[in-house]
Amino acid sequence: MDIWQIIVFVVLAALVVAWVAIIAYNKGRVSGRVSAEQAAASDETALCLFGDDVPVRPTERRLVEVLPEALIVTDRNGRVQYASPGSVPFGLVSGNRLNSREVEDILTQAATDGGVREREVQMPVNRSVFPSSNGRGLEAGQSMPSNMLYLRVRIGDIGDDLYAIFINDMSEQRRFEAVRRDFVTNVSHELKTPAGAISLLAETVTDAADDPDAVRYFSGRISKESARLTELVRRLIDLQKAQSSEGSVIDVKRISALAVARAAINDNQVQADARYIDIRLNVNGKPVPISAGEGDDEPSETELMIMADADAMQTAVKNLVENAIHYSPEHTTVAVGVGERDGKVTIRVVDQGIGIPEKSLDRVFERFYRVDPARSRETGGSGLGLAITKHCVQENGGRISVWSRKGEGSTFTIELPAAPADEEPTAVQGA
Repeated sequence: MDIWQIIVFVVLAALVVAWVAIIAYNKGRVSGRVSAEQAAASDETALCLFGDDVPVRPTERRLVEVLPEALIVTDRNGRVQYASPGSVPFGLVSGNRLNSREVEDILTQAATDGGVREREVQMPVNRSVFPSSNGRGLEAGQSMPSNMLYLRVRIGDIGDDLYAIFINDMSEQRRFEAVRRDFVTNVSHELKTPAGAISLLAETVTDAADDPDAVRYFSGRISKESARLTELVRRLIDLQKAQSSEGSVIDVKRISALAVARAAINDNQVQADARYIDIRLNVNGKPVPISAGEGDDEPSETELMIMADADAMQTAVKNLVENAIHYSPEHTTVAVGVGERDGKVTIRVVDQGIGIPEKSLDRVFERFYRVDPARSRETGGSGLGLAITKHCVQENGGRISVWSRKGEGSTFTIELPAAPADEEPTAVQGA
């Protein structure tokens, strides 16, 4: 081998070594970059979004529990991977799959376009359970179980073929909107009807000025509509006082529940006699005289003392007895019962009237709500009596509930805490 061959061999060897070194260097750089990316990815999955020292799984669980919406996580085919406890009452999951066609349609649209879809769906539910308050019926403020759910559903992709389904129950909001619409309609009608009638009747009187009999007839009608409008305004003022901050300052004293019941009955006795309705009073199931003077041998423990505002409670019970008389057929009985049990004093008014349909039970305490508008106008009702009663009872720390069935009469129950037996009772006006 000559000198030139040796030189060529050395050069080629050097080039090979350099090439190998370059390849090894590049491979090391790639390997280091991949390792760094993997480490970063590992850190991203291991560390919590809310801090390096925050545990991931417990934080996820607590976050889902405090969300205002219920959460269901599924794949694009509707197979459920997770369902929060708040989603259970909606009944959207059977086994491990969605069972709602409407929700599946929204999921399909979100999976197709990769965006976020939101829609309100209506879902019928089977609810036949009647809410009860210790057997006394439906308490004022409670709602009857609805057979329709209004759900706001929002669905979006969260990666790896997983979709988050957020569910917000809008049923109570829809019910409130319906109540508000009905109230505006009812109050407009109640105010416009007597005012319009008075205007028309006045024109009729003017046209019939030469007919004394017609003038007397239409003048009587004007007086009747004026009285109705005056009663409506008076009731509105009473309700405003009960709801205002000034109305909340009540004169709470130790008074007799029996005296309150007697005063309410006496205020309605003339109306009851005109309709041949018998009003009976009992204490703890035992009959007692309606007039206090007739029971000289009556024991003082039957007074059943309560801490309340005498005027407010008399107004509340008077309205209940008045309604019982108005909505009961002639020659029937209205029973007023006063009792005490477990430290609570109850005043119960029971009638044999037309009753209240189940769908209206949770609305009878609303302002201007009428179960039968035609019947209410015949009796001269304003639609505010039960609303005033509810506020009077609640301002005195009590509860009022209703039980009724159509055609079988109604029972209204006021429940108040019993007063301690340490003072003399305060007299109630009209008792």
